[in-house]
Amino acid sequence: MTAGLAGAATATVPPVWAPPVGEAVARDLCTDCGISRTDDPKRCGRACQFIRPDYAALESRVHGRPRDPERIDERFFGPFRRMLRASLVRPVAGAQWTGIATRLAERLLETGAVDAVLTMAPDPDDRWRPVPVLVTKAEGLASCRGMRMGYAPLLALLEPAREQGYRRLAIIGIPCQVYALRALEAELGLERLYVIGTPCSDNTTTERFHDFLALLSEAPETIVYLEFRADYHVELRFADGRVKEIPFLQLPISRLPPDFFPLTCRTCVDYTNVLADITVGYMAGQGEQWLIVRNARGEELLDLLGDEVRTQAPGSAGKRQGAVKGFMANVERAAGGLPLRRMPDWVRPIVGWMMPRFGPRGLEFARTRVEMKAVETVLHLRRELPRRLRHMVPPHVWALVEPYGLTPDADELPRGDGRLGKS
Repeated sequence: MTAGLAGAATATVPPVWAPPVGEAVARDLCTDCGISRTDDPKRCGRACQFIRPDYAALESRVHGRPRDPERIDERFFGPFRRMLRASLVRPVAGAQWTGIATRLAERLLETGAVDAVLTMAPDPDDRWRPVPVLVTKAEGLASCRGMRMGYAPLLALLEPAREQGYRRLAIIGIPCQVYALRALEAELGLERLYVIGTPCSDNTTTERFHDFLALLSEAPETIVYLEFRADYHVELRFADGRVKEIPFLQLPISRLPPDFFPLTCRTCVDYTNVLADITVGYMAGQGEQWLIVRNARGEELLDLLGDEVRTQAPGSAGKRQGAVKGFMANVERAAGGLPLRRMPDWVRPIVGWMMPRFGPRGLEFARTRVEMKAVETVLHLRRELPRRLRHMVPPHVWALVEPYGLTPDADELPRGDGRLGKS
């Protein structure tokens, strides 16, 4: 039994419960999804997306089929039934966007579809630090709204959930958590599982994130909200009600240490959370939220919102190739230990004005980010862990980077795997 769980089944569980969990087992590539803290940490070997992932097999198990290369956007975003641009008619106060992920979880608890929701709440002493919690009352989710930055062992809470007799669960998780969950799902003894996935392109430690905030404001402790928006701006909100918008090009990225984003995040191939039932993000939302409904359970989740949600088809504009090529050139320099090319200060406002007007927007913006992540994965693994390429980079990722001149050597391609079509 995980440390601290003895007797949990007889204890009174509060509506938002952060049970104690065991210590993490050290791994060389690990985002601390929580599996190493459970009774059987050796399960990491078959659950971790950074060891030997098999996306095609898990996509087939979860969605009934793997991604279809004949459906162009499935090459980028994984299997789906439909994609939507969406927002709540009445936005949830304190939510990161309009609150769709929060409201989905609330509805599951309100309707009795689940016993508990596994998600993140803020640390009482640090609003940015994520703390894994089990939520059993819909009103408890109000304290879980908004973004956190850092690593937290969400899946370690599967064991206290089991100790309490919870067999119908929902999880709001990021891709590395969801991959491990799906890899072990058949072993968990659950009657029902709903997976609400959020996209994740990069993460860092909470301590490093505070360093980043300190570069954005002279009073970083007063920042209560941060979001990277699809219009190429970062939005900051402050405790006194002020709002500040910073163009991407004026962010102090070059002042961050080289390992600000750990190698796990620089080599993650699942930005869009392809194994979720529904992905709730923003990248293709053009100012609203972006939903990827992936299977029947995802449709069931969206139906719970009824007329509370307003939807429309996502748009797409601009071209991604130039942006991806520029990103690739900078990553090649960074991966080789060279300094990033810095744009002259006088050019930044001009380019910053042009990007949201003429750069990739909507679905093309999301495709851009997926291709950037694919390029980044290959370049960093080749530089730092070349022997992992064969196992960590699935065929569909090689197909995404091929138009940019990145093709696998014979010893980089998984044995026996086919190749998906080019975009």
